[in-house]
Amino acid sequence: MKKGFVVQLALLMLLFFCPASYAQAAQSQITEKQDAAAAATDAKEKNVQAYIELLRSDVRQQKAEIMGAMMRLDTDEAAKFWPIYNQYDAELTKLNNLRLANIQDYARNYDKMTDVKADELIKKAGDYRRQRTDLLMTYYERMKQSLGAIQAARFLQIEDQLLTLIDLQIQSALPIVKEAS
Repeated sequence: MKKGFVVQLALLMLLFFCPASYAQAAQSQITEKQDAAAAATDAKEKNVQAYIELLRSDVRQQKAEIMGAMMRLDTDEAAKFWPIYNQYDAELTKLNNLRLANIQDYARNYDKMTDVKADELIKKAGDYRRQRTDLLMTYYERMKQSLGAIQAARFLQIEDQLLTLIDLQIQSALPIVKEAS
């Protein structure tokens, strides 16, 4: 970031001290560099999004495998369980998109964090957690109606444990908010 600023400052100095023809050439170089930087940022963002989707699909697959192994469902129970679980997982994915957006916002603002932004990010994180808990309880009730309270409790315990492990991985990868300077 500092290198880019130094380059831009040097080009601005050239604009100020050089004749107009040189200034025009320098301006076109700035525009080209900005276009190249924007394209690189765009490509990087697309790569990050593709990587996130790959990780998500892998985690969802692993979660489903663990859930299946831990639930120990017979054929009739599995026929009832998996459609409900797949609906739950689709809703959880939508909810996790909000979490991802909040984490990306945190990353964009990490070096320039303000009290207002920190408060906004934490409130969004709290809203996400409340919505996720509500979602879990909604699907606990659906599982209970379909499979009974014991199997529904197993679902909730296993899912909560898996979500806790995922939360721990995410939280351990996020740097703590910097102190105000």
